[in-house]
Amino acid sequence: MAHHTSALKRHRQSLKRTARNRANKTRIKNVVKAVRAAVLEKNKESASQALVKAMSVLDSCAGKGTIHWKQAARRISRLSRAVNSIG
Repeated sequence: MAHHTSALKRHRQSLKRTARNRANKTRIKNVVKAVRAAVLEKNKESASQALVKAMSVLDSCAGKGTIHWKQAARRISRLSRAVNSIG
């Protein structure tokens, strides 16, 4: 365990960030799962609504540093391609 004030603060910050990142990654998994489920049901309208929500969550998580911005862009691209393939 740390003894210096600055090290104690860094430890507190890392615990907060870890909890925030874990929650954000869970949100990402859930919204991506919702889009994939709508695509499997071939429901274009619900899939596109779920895609908009997923894009928002992925962009905000990328902005906060939970995931890399290129990973967010790649996931959005693949989900968009899946939704557009319903036709």
